[in-house]
Amino acid sequence: MAVGVLALQGDFEAHAKMLTPLGAEVREVRRPGELHDLRGLVIPGGESTTLLRLMGFDPQWWPGLRDFYRGGGVFLGTCAGLILLAREVTSPAQPSLGFLDVKVERNGYGRQVDSFETQGTWDDGRPLEMVFIRAPRILDAGPGVVVRARHGDEPVLLEEGRVLAGSFHPELTCDDAVHRLFLEKAANA
Repeated sequence: MAVGVLALQGDFEAHAKMLTPLGAEVREVRRPGELHDLRGLVIPGGESTTLLRLMGFDPQWWPGLRDFYRGGGVFLGTCAGLILLAREVTSPAQPSLGFLDVKVERNGYGRQVDSFETQGTWDDGRPLEMVFIRAPRILDAGPGVVVRARHGDEPVLLEEGRVLAGSFHPELTCDDAVHRLFLEKAANA
C-alpha cells in the first residue's frame, strides 16, 4: 500500500522511518500531482505558516488536497499538520483545509523552550508516548470528532472519518501505534 508524506518542510523523514517498517510503501510528496495513486497522506509537523507559504508557490496544492480527500484519501496530521487540517485556527488566524471539525490554537502549549516529552493515554487507557514542540492546543471539537488520546484531561489525538490528527509528534517516539492506526485506516478506506 502506497502512502505519502508531505515533504515540503518539517519532520517528514521521521514519519517515513516509522511507516516503512510497518510495511507501507512511503513516497515523499513535493507536488500535488504526486497524490494521485496514494491511499493516505501524512502532513507532518514543522511550521504551519512556512508550509502554507511553500504550498502557495503552486496554486494546485489546495485543489489537489481537496480532490485527494474527496477521492477517499486518508490523512494523518501531526502538530502543524493538525493546524492545516482544522476547520479553524487562532493565534493568529490562518487558512486551513477544514477536513477536521476542530478549532485549534497555534503554539497553545507554549514556545519552543516549552517543548516537552510525556506519556499520555489512549481512549482505552493504554499509555502513549508524546513529544510536544510548539504544539497546537485543541480548543473545540465538533460532535462527529472522536478523541483517541489525551494528555491529562486534554484531547491531543482526534479522529473524524478519514482524518486522524494530533497535537504531538508520534514520529519522534519509539511508539508506532499512531502510524499503525493511520495505515489501518488507509487500508480500510
